[in-house]
Amino acid sequence: MNSGSGIQELMAAETRASQIVAEARIARGDRMKQAQTDADELIAAYRLEQQDAFDRAARTSGGSDGASSAKLQAETNKDIQGMQGLFTKNAQKAVDVLLSKCCEVSLEVPTARIRSTQKLYGE
Repeated sequence: MNSGSGIQELMAAETRASQIVAEARIARGDRMKQAQTDADELIAAYRLEQQDAFDRAARTSGGSDGASSAKLQAETNKDIQGMQGLFTKNAQKAVDVLLSKCCEVSLEVPTARIRSTQKLYGE
């Protein structure tokens, strides 16, 4: 009978481990969604700020006359080109950083998690 109860304990431990892994995956997915939401908010705020700065510059430079408008458009195009260059230059670095962070998986179970699981299952 001892071996039968040992097998059942192993099966219960495996089930608990599977639950912990599933919870961790769900939590990671939730964190990723929250990070995306936060990033979208930051991008929207930055875009609005830049649009306001552009509008102020357009108003102070004389509005719609041809020379100042063309000058402002040229400066804007130059800035866009610079930003696109920076994006191209740093895109792979950003992807590498994100991939390295996604692939860092700690296989250690924190002691607090072990204690809470033991309390939950009455061990």
